[in-house]
Amino acid sequence: MYAKIVKRLLDFCISFLLLIVLSPLIIILTIVGAAVMGGNPFFVQERPGWHEKLFKLIKFRTMSNKTDEQGNLLPDEVRLNAYGRFLRSTSLDELPEFFNILKGDMSFVGPRPLLVRYLPRYSEEQRRRHNVRPGLTGYAQAHGRNLASWEEKFKMDVWYTENVTFKTDAKVIFDTIFVVLKHEGINSETSATMEEFMGTGDVVHY
Repeated sequence: MYAKIVKRLLDFCISFLLLIVLSPLIIILTIVGAAVMGGNPFFVQERPGWHEKLFKLIKFRTMSNKTDEQGNLLPDEVRLNAYGRFLRSTSLDELPEFFNILKGDMSFVGPRPLLVRYLPRYSEEQRRRHNVRPGLTGYAQAHGRNLASWEEKFKMDVWYTENVTFKTDAKVIFDTIFVVLKHEGINSETSATMEEFMGTGDVVHY
């Protein structure tokens, strides 16, 4: 009952209210982002969602489009400017995803929507992370964020799909707030963002 009906109803009502309440902040960040990034302040990209159906994820841009002499994008750590780091450390870059939640592409809690090119790299076990709507935050984000390995994240994602309850969602949201306030796990140990997932071998149940 909760996973099929109540969760979606809560997502719609809460995202609608938050978009109204936070609209002044969203407008300010849109204007500042356009000035700092030198153009479009939004990052839009197709991501696989529920049952691997593609949708367009929208966030505030945190990296510039600076390129080298050959026209190739510079490394993430170079394009991630101070404003982008601020947005990521406070998770303000995620605010436009409320529109994705309102539309039904996403939920407040669920496995984070990853890149389309990762789809053929998942094991059958890992693909189960798409059995629920992707989330603004998830069990993995509340327990390690970018410091956890891909395998650890996917184990937690799959665990969540089997334990979707109001209690679990509430705990994930409160744990996420705690992690954000402590600025934990924003970057991985070896990258300014998160290393690309190239596939994995055996999958261990969480």
